[in-house]
Amino acid sequence: MSGGVDSAVAAARAVDAGHDVVGVHLALSRMPGTLRTGSRGCCTIEDSMDAQRAANIIGIPYYVWDFSERFKLDVVDDFIAEYSAGRTPNPCMRCNERIKFAALLEKALALGFDAVATGHYATILTDAHGNRELHRASDWAKDQSYVLGVLTADQLAHSMFPLGATPSKAEVRAEAAARGFSVANKPDSHDICFIPDGDTRGWLADRVGAETGDILERDGSVVGRHEGALAFTIGQRKGLNVGFPTDDGKPRFVLEIRPKDNTVVVGPREALDLSELAGSKISWAGLAPANAHEPFDCDVQIRAHADPVPATAVVRDGELVITPRDPINGVSPGQSAVIYVGTRVLGQCTIDRTVSAVAMPAAVA
Repeated sequence: MSGGVDSAVAAARAVDAGHDVVGVHLALSRMPGTLRTGSRGCCTIEDSMDAQRAANIIGIPYYVWDFSERFKLDVVDDFIAEYSAGRTPNPCMRCNERIKFAALLEKALALGFDAVATGHYATILTDAHGNRELHRASDWAKDQSYVLGVLTADQLAHSMFPLGATPSKAEVRAEAAARGFSVANKPDSHDICFIPDGDTRGWLADRVGAETGDILERDGSVVGRHEGALAFTIGQRKGLNVGFPTDDGKPRFVLEIRPKDNTVVVGPREALDLSELAGSKISWAGLAPANAHEPFDCDVQIRAHADPVPATAVVRDGELVITPRDPINGVSPGQSAVIYVGTRVLGQCTIDRTVSAVAMPAAVA
């Protein structure tokens, strides 16, 4: 129970369904903020108190479990390491993968519980042979199946998502109000929970440091200077200190981050278009496809709120290689590529490499 409206209603629905429910709030920081700032962050002391009030109304036991050390190692330190390597990680997926459906689930099973129920908007269905499958929620606008794409068949066997079939978030809020929950109109949390002020650049600079370096065109020519490469993300346009006008008169976007030599590579928007992406860290959300080593049709999604893109995928030489039907842009190594067949989440990989759809210009001599 995060302290939000979704987990409160999910807990209440689990009780209504006849389950023996215990509410658990995860303490993920040893120095949590006392109060929230609007919809910034989560897991504060205020959130814990909101969760406890909801548990009291539902009439279930409530506990706070300290996972702060595990969270720091598996999510925060991983976030820093990925950025230091020039990659763009998704901490919410790492939290689901390593905390909520790994550390938390392991402890729950050891204590004799059967499953972890959360307020995520996703659906678990069972095929004709009794195998569990992860599917999109009924309300695609709130669908969170992307950030659950890292779940394995064993984890799905012990997971419950009571909100998955709910037509809209408005209905969940109305239900919360009818149940007397004080969080009925509480803003949704957003941004990275351990960077509640949203200043990722400043947060990284404090922990990794920031050194000035060159901004390069794809041909290697120097077009500007930056104050810290780690703060940039692929596809970024704002904040680039490059000369104008450019040779072709087009605005520049971040194409690549090279932490080893502290440089940032920029180019025109069309250079962001990718014809292929691939990763070796693969997981399947349920049964692996029997034909994974032969190209198969799917949709690929590369952000939580991005539109799915038609593609073909194949497992080749230990990589999940995804070829979008039309070039896809704004993709960075470190992101997760989640593949769907219809509404079903088939699996995912962490993107290691990409192939540009635009030829590289000749290097500067």
